[in-house]
Amino acid sequence: MIANAAFLAAVTLFLAVGWLAGELSFLAPFKAALFHVHGMRLIVLTFVLFFNLTAAYYGLARWFFLRDTGRKLRHLDHQLTSSDAVVQDLGRDLTM
Repeated sequence: MIANAAFLAAVTLFLAVGWLAGELSFLAPFKAALFHVHGMRLIVLTFVLFFNLTAAYYGLARWFFLRDTGRKLRHLDHQLTSSDAVVQDLGRDLTM
């Protein structure tokens, strides 16, 4: 799930950088000076944005895909530990 969130964050960041490059094309003559003066800040900002997007996509995926997990596991545990469990051997092992 983390790999999927990181991939989605990388794609989002790539698209955002591409869009910004198109919108800020008037700054192209000054790119050497801009990267020389503000290059480290741009790199740090890019990494911070990437990690924040990864965390947001990971949290969204956990909320969306794992919201019913507790209820489903409780139901499965109740079925397996009951006296009329379909798998009697497994039901005995779980009650110990």
